[in-house]
Amino acid sequence: MPFALLVLLAALASPALAQTAPERGALLYGNHCVECHGVQMHWREQRLARDWTSLKYQVRRWQGEARLQWSEADIDAVTRHLNDTIYRFPQPQPQARR
Repeated sequence: MPFALLVLLAALASPALAQTAPERGALLYGNHCVECHGVQMHWREQRLARDWTSLKYQVRRWQGEARLQWSEADIDAVTRHLNDTIYRFPQPQPQARR
């Protein structure tokens, strides 16, 4: 009986843990970018990100400069994190496959 109870508790706790886990983009940005690119960097007059495309370009550029070798999914995740928390640029709609 105690084993079944533990299994039940683990199953109930899993969705709650998943909801509170930080997203990948936030983790990557926090571990690799925030030391040099604080919030002030994103709000300055000379910022280079002016829309979704240029924001993604800058994420790709700086991860390359830092030799992080992020995947396209990682670049998308960090771009999405920055856009959701700071920029709020309209995102392009995914193109339908033909």
